[in-house]
Amino acid sequence: MRRVSCVLVMLLVVMAGCRQSGNSSGAAKDYPVKTFPVRGTVVATDATHVTLDHEAVPGFMGAMTMAYKLKDPSVVSELHPGDRISATIIVQQDAAGFLNPQLDSIVVTAQAKPDYVPKVQYHVPAAGDVVPEFKLLNQGGRTIDFAQFKGKVLLATFIFTRCQMADFCPRMSTNFEEIDKALATDPALYAKTHLLSISFDPSYDTPAVLKKYGSAYTGRFAKEDFAHWDFAAPSEKELSALTQFFDVGVQPGDAQTLTHSLSTVVIGKDGKVAAWYPTNDWKPAEVLAAVRAASAA
Repeated sequence: MRRVSCVLVMLLVVMAGCRQSGNSSGAAKDYPVKTFPVRGTVVATDATHVTLDHEAVPGFMGAMTMAYKLKDPSVVSELHPGDRISATIIVQQDAAGFLNPQLDSIVVTAQAKPDYVPKVQYHVPAAGDVVPEFKLLNQGGRTIDFAQFKGKVLLATFIFTRCQMADFCPRMSTNFEEIDKALATDPALYAKTHLLSISFDPSYDTPAVLKKYGSAYTGRFAKEDFAHWDFAAPSEKELSALTQFFDVGVQPGDAQTLTHSLSTVVIGKDGKVAAWYPTNDWKPAEVLAAVRAASAA
């Protein structure tokens, strides 16, 4: 489908309910806040906005080109036309729709020109990619690595335990909880699969913290043995290589939090990527089907 121009898009967005607040005083009302992950290509920038040619954002809008206000205008100097980015759209919502959209948590995943090339290069996972043997420290204080799961289908996602955005880490963990329970209804498939939640906050997410967090999501608390679902974190030394391979952008946020993108991956029995989900719009049934297919391969 052909993308619409920025001017027309802005008119359509206003009509659809994605609009500016009508508060004449200029102060933002205390409407509920929602967040949506987005990926796209920078078209243009000015002092406070970036025009983004982005992919569809489920629950918010289809693929289009639109100007977004930057939550932190100081990042505009790091953005150039043609750059590929991942980011978070922050909007308020009232009965009429969305309002006051802003772009935050911007991570440049691919630069447009050689002279813009950043120190960090992100790899976009694709089916058939061999997953390196990254080492992690799990909730039991034991070192595990990706190689030990060969022969099983491994479903992995990225979280950090202090994440407060309901549509990000909590949603990933809730989805994994649903998948874990669904797999448990099929003992043969359960034995051929494993779940792994990886924290990119190793300084805070110690084995003890991960154990408490993980047992709450499995619902077994002190009875949880983590035989089918590990919660683990890499060392600080290996963190960058791990997040870059799985295309997870992580940056310090406000009040000791982290802003980040998402990444969920199905790894086949051969240790190669079978399927990759870079946003939060996947459904547990969809990923469960991919796990079943990889298990049967």
